[in-house]
Amino acid sequence: MSTHEVTNQPPPLHGYDVAADAALVEGVAREGASWYLEDLHRLGVRAGGEEAQRWGVQANENEPVLTTHDRYGNRIDEVEFHPAWHQLMDVAVSEGLADPWSGRPGAHVARAAGFFTWSQVEGGHGCPISMTSAVIPALRVQPDLAAVYEPLLRSRTYDPGLRIPQSKSGLLAGMGMTEKQGGSDVRANTTKAVREGDTWRLTGHKWFTSAPMCDLFLVLAQAPGGLSCFLVPRVLPDGTRNTFRIQRLKDKLGNRSNASSEPEFDNTVAWLVGEEGRGVRTIIEMVSMTRLDCVIGSATLMRQATAQALHHARHRSAFGGLLVDKPLMQNVLADLALESEAATTLMLRLAGAVDRDEAAFKRLAVAVGKYWVTKRAPNVAAEALECLGGNGYVEESGMPRLYREAPLNSVWEGSGNVNALDVLRAMAREPECVEAFFAEVELADDARITAAVSDLQKDLAEADEVTARRLVERLAMTLQASLLIRHAPPTVSDAFVATRLEGDWGSAFGTLPRGLDLRAIIDRATPQGAGSA
Repeated sequence: MSTHEVTNQPPPLHGYDVAADAALVEGVAREGASWYLEDLHRLGVRAGGEEAQRWGVQANENEPVLTTHDRYGNRIDEVEFHPAWHQLMDVAVSEGLADPWSGRPGAHVARAAGFFTWSQVEGGHGCPISMTSAVIPALRVQPDLAAVYEPLLRSRTYDPGLRIPQSKSGLLAGMGMTEKQGGSDVRANTTKAVREGDTWRLTGHKWFTSAPMCDLFLVLAQAPGGLSCFLVPRVLPDGTRNTFRIQRLKDKLGNRSNASSEPEFDNTVAWLVGEEGRGVRTIIEMVSMTRLDCVIGSATLMRQATAQALHHARHRSAFGGLLVDKPLMQNVLADLALESEAATTLMLRLAGAVDRDEAAFKRLAVAVGKYWVTKRAPNVAAEALECLGGNGYVEESGMPRLYREAPLNSVWEGSGNVNALDVLRAMAREPECVEAFFAEVELADDARITAAVSDLQKDLAEADEVTARRLVERLAMTLQASLLIRHAPPTVSDAFVATRLEGDWGSAFGTLPRGLDLRAIIDRATPQGAGSA
């Protein structure tokens, strides 16, 4: 007689198409990138495969290692990554996830969908991919530098290793803004820039610079004319190493596969990007795009966490039946699915706004979305983990990795307070942004939206720092409600509006009111494919 027989455990969620997600597929077509769907599903099958998922685990278990000196004592400042990291990066680059700049209609939507799909394998490697994509609009401010580097940054060839940038077949880019004494207050930066002929020399430090193995960085430093933006390559045109001393790698809560560092500059060679004294205005072009990627990244995590919870509940029995058939569990799963679909729909709409150059709408909506979607990710991850019970608290389930990753995007590229203040600033200085935002919301011809807009507009005149977070939260949920009313099935939109907009909702997930078609919401969100049955 066997003493150990495994029963009532769900099969691994692999062998499925990660992109077979109704909210994703419908949104991609709606936002103008239906031409990408075949490639998206191909990438989705790869992301749902056992090999790719193994890479994600290996990249996190085998963290990057910093080597400051070679065996002879020469300073090299190199970061070594596990082969799985390079596999993840190679797929991301070769699939064009760092290059939405072709000008093809829907290119940013297609890239957002691909980034969303492939990052469900592993979130950490998305950081250098995001920064490489986002550097392009900032670099274009300096056409001579863009002419040299843009073709290589947009390359679909992953070519790791520190060499002369122009000798490589593909480049990666990073960003260095924050310092110990200032954090998000970059105008408090003390790194100095001194002109030397056609170049500049930087001296100072940065406090949180991710992906230090990148080929080049945009960096803020104080020039005589004020805070300015500079291009800093790791290797100079003559083949010598630029001074980029990596003092240490950060020991982070999550995002373990990605190296984040503290670099020091000492007479480091740099090139000015944009006008002297206009560094924030220059680099904000990059920040705007990485903030959008924070929205995409959090929506990605929410989708994967929800998919894991749904998959578990469809296979695990308790108290006489499958968990997915239990009314209370249905309430939790449907609530998670609503939050995930709202985030996915919003991130695709924001990507579409970039494609169509809807500058006024994008200016406010990205800040609103960045604040709210990144705030929701930790709650979704925690609730989804609990759906797996004790199994979810065990590392092998993958849920703890999602849980540790979840707070990241609300911190990166400006914390919640920074984004809330940015919303206030946009509303005060750029009234056309408010007009564009509400014009979008009011496209939903629905009395519930009309009432919500009326309430919001009353509060706008009294908006201040004390009420900023609550205001931004309501702006975000009203925009999500409008999008779902227009584009999602009524079972989804009615449940979202009844809870998020009209307030018939508790403080935790699983508090949806009676009368909603919970099973229809669950079925729409359930991952589809061979490994999910």
